[in-house]
Formats: sequence, C-alpha cells, structure tokens
Amino acid sequence: MSSLNIAIAGAGIGGLTAAIALHRAGHQVTVFEQSKAFLRVGADINLTPNAVRALDGLGIGAAVRIPAARPTHRISRMWDSGEETSRLEMSDAAERKYGAPQLTIHRADLLAALAAVFPLEQVQFAKRAERVVQGSDAIELHFKDGSRHRCDVLIGADGIHSVVRNALFGEEHPRFTGVVAYRAVVPAASVAQVPNIQAFTKWWGPNPQSQIVTFPLNQGKDIFIFATTAQDSWHEESWTSAGDVEELRSHYQAFHPDARALLAACTDVLKTALYERDPLPFWSSGAITLLGDACHPMLPFMAQGAAQAIEDAVVLARYLQDLDGPASVASALQAYQQARLERTSQIQIGSRGNQWLKDGGNADWVYGYDAWAVPIGQAA
Repeated sequence: MSSLNIAIAGAGIGGLTAAIALHRAGHQVTVFEQSKAFLRVGADINLTPNAVRALDGLGIGAAVRIPAARPTHRISRMWDSGEETSRLEMSDAAERKYGAPQLTIHRADLLAALAAVFPLEQVQFAKRAERVVQGSDAIELHFKDGSRHRCDVLIGADGIHSVVRNALFGEEHPRFTGVVAYRAVVPAASVAQVPNIQAFTKWWGPNPQSQIVTFPLNQGKDIFIFATTAQDSWHEESWTSAGDVEELRSHYQAFHPDARALLAACTDVLKTALYERDPLPFWSSGAITLLGDACHPMLPFMAQGAAQAIEDAVVLARYLQDLDGPASVASALQAYQQARLERTSQIQIGSRGNQWLKDGGNADWVYGYDAWAVPIGQAA
C-alpha cells in the first residue's frame, strides 16, 4: 500500500470521521477548517443505528455514548388526534437487530469525541478555502490568507456552501425550501406529563411542511424540540436567528394537547431557514471528491444528514485503503461515488418528500446499512 497525502476541507462530522479512518489506514491527512477553533455551536443530532455502528468501527462509540441519550422508541403521532401511526422499538431492541442503538447527542459532543482521537496538529484552523487547482500530478488548495497546500487527494467536506463543490461544478447557490425550523431545549422534568418523553417522537402535521419532533438529550435530562412550518421567504442575513416563542406556539395551536405542552415549556428558541440542492450526477473528478452536505445536503425529515456523511467517510476510507499509489486514486474515487450515489440520492429525495415511516414501513434499508461491511466495488 502507498501512503497518500490527503487534504480534507472542513472539520465537521464527515470531515473528521474521514480524517480518522484515513489516518488509521496509513495516509498522511491534513484537515483545513475555516473556524478558529472547535466551537460549541450547531444543532442536536439524531445518530441512527447505521451511524452509531460506523462510529463503533472507528473505536469512538463508547465515548459518544457517554453524553448521549438513548431513545426508547421511534414513534409517529398524528398532529390532531394524537393517534400513533407507527412505533419502532429502539435502544436494546435496535442494538440486537442492527448491531447498534440510536443515540441523540449535541453536535459539539460528537465533534469532541471525534477530535479526541485525531492528532490536533494535523488540523489547521482559520483556513478558508478559496480556490482549487487540479494539476496533472497534484492538487493545490488556495486559502483566503494567501497560503497554499499541495496534496495527492482532496476531499470536500466543507458543507452546503462547499468551495470544493464549486470547483467541480461551478458556483451555484442552494435554494430556500419555503420551510423554517424552530429549535429549543427544555428540561425533561418540565414535560414529564407528556407520554413517551424519552422516545424519538414525530408529530405529523396537516401538510408535509408542518411537524414537531422531540427526542431526549444529555442522558435524558433534557428534551430537544424541533418544529417546522411553511414560510414564504427568508430575509435574515443568517440562516439561523433568535426566534419568538409566541410565534412558534401560534403555528401549532390546533395540534394535540401533548404537542402543545411541549411548546408551552419552551422559553428560548432559535429559528432556522431550511435550504436544499438537487442530487448530483457525480461527486468525483480526478483526485477530488466530495462527502456529506457538500454533495448531498438533506432536509432533516429522515434525520440522516450526519449519518450519511459518516457513512460516506467510512466507505471512502475503505476505497482508499489498499491503493498502489496516486495513479489509482481517480478510479478509487469513482468507485466510492458509485457505491454511495444511489443510496444518498434516495435518502435525499425521501427526506424532501417527508413521508418515511409516517404509517409504519420498513426502516431496515436505512438503519441496517453497515458502512464497514458493504461490499467494496458494488453499489450500496
């Protein structure tokens, strides 16, 4: 095996997962992050069994479990009657069936667990990529501060605004979906009267844009509330801004009393615009490829954004594990793309439609995927 000089743009969940897996495969990996440090920012994340099993394979599953909560079930309830339309056992039942439980965790806690096992000296902060030049024998990544970095392989894990994606496809902008999301965290004790409060529960609204999702956080001590509704436009400079609790409650006045009780407990709320892109026809060109939101940003309605970035990272590292040298990189990246494109596109489109598991159905094709065992060289 030949060791490659690999650069990763972006030290988010997908980027750090890829960095760990590639580093352990013997490659020289440098991660470039535009932030000045790892910051405790971002939303709370639902790690479904397919994601947890991938993290277990990296050896960080135990660290992730410490701050996380472990939902008992995945439940669907109707917005007006409160009727349950589907119920899946999670926790120990999911571990028996899929090899890992569902975990719900703050994004910063997951990033901390990832960062703890990757050499910090191989992460360069305050490095905002501006341009990519792909030559015949190397790639050159140009940064806003005037510096440059040469590498054999470049992985764009730099999110929905990916500079690496723009280098491959030309500049384009994600589009506003017409949906906004409200996010809040409340103490579990304040909503203890709501049934199944330690489950992942989705309240299906009168239309696909309207829903409330709740799940436990911080070992079950807190409850995360995520509510979406239609909105014609978004005029804020940032995608996320402080929201109004009364405005939040006004959108769900006709919902079941259990759902309204959740919103009644909210004291502070953030409001976020949801953006999307269409699935890409391909992700790789020469020795450059993409993963996660850089190539398949997803609406949150199947809770698979982080999970698919983690899967991408593991499968990509497996394809780059036993190469003869830089000459075989392009074909390996094409094979990685082929192995992941159908699955991620299906989930991306399914998330947009927002009907998955509303009335039951099969979760196995999502939760049962094992990124460490999927045959290399075959479509996922």
